[in-house]
Amino acid sequence: MEESQKILKLAVSIGELMLKSGGEIYRVQDTISLVLQAYGIEDHHVFVVSNGIFATIHEERADRGSMVRNVPLGSVHLEQITELNQLSREIHEGQLSLSEAYERLEYCRRLSQGKTWSRLLAGGMGCVGFGYLYGCRWQECLMAFVLGVILQCFLMVASRAKLSKFIVNILGSALVSVISFGLAALGLVFLQDKVIIGVIILLVPGVALTTSIRELFNGDYLSGCIHLADALMTAACIAVGVGGAVRVFQMFGGAGL
Repeated sequence: MEESQKILKLAVSIGELMLKSGGEIYRVQDTISLVLQAYGIEDHHVFVVSNGIFATIHEERADRGSMVRNVPLGSVHLEQITELNQLSREIHEGQLSLSEAYERLEYCRRLSQGKTWSRLLAGGMGCVGFGYLYGCRWQECLMAFVLGVILQCFLMVASRAKLSKFIVNILGSALVSVISFGLAALGLVFLQDKVIIGVIILLVPGVALTTSIRELFNGDYLSGCIHLADALMTAACIAVGVGGAVRVFQMFGGAGL
């Protein structure tokens, strides 16, 4: 592989991983351009959308090349984005050779979302925090913590099983609702609505919605509409899961729901 092709592959691979981890469109595009320029490729064109990258170099030369990457929408991985930003800065400052940059890219690719216990704890504590903001008392906060851990565990299992994002959101919100209604049916007295709202925050696409609005304001209408549609569909799936659980319990005599 020629040197220019290796540089193009490196730049696009960094952009692909950043985009898959939830990076913003303009930042991904700028990062790819900066990496190409850092290794001496001035003649280049880069176009990035929410689920794809298109890049060409040296259109008028014999060593010209192009690359297209399909990038499915993924979950947000802030640590990976941070490491990739640091990698691009070091490349731009000339601190890394091409081979060293590839090694750092593989390190970034292997970064995990964190240890299982820390993710479960973070999920539970996040639900407690949001539950408290919505008016939960200490007993509801405790219940929100337990349900948050259960939901986070379900999300981790679903991620390994590579289930559809829409199915995961429907089943996840339904799971939280069913457990909450089931505990109420057993005689526990608590504010079910506040507990459910506090827990399903784990599923709410806040980052996708914020990113879509920013991209629309930046003039990236295609990417903004893609992220906006993804956020709205996710919200609709959450509503279907909770609403379906409510309807089922009403059919079996839960008239007070």
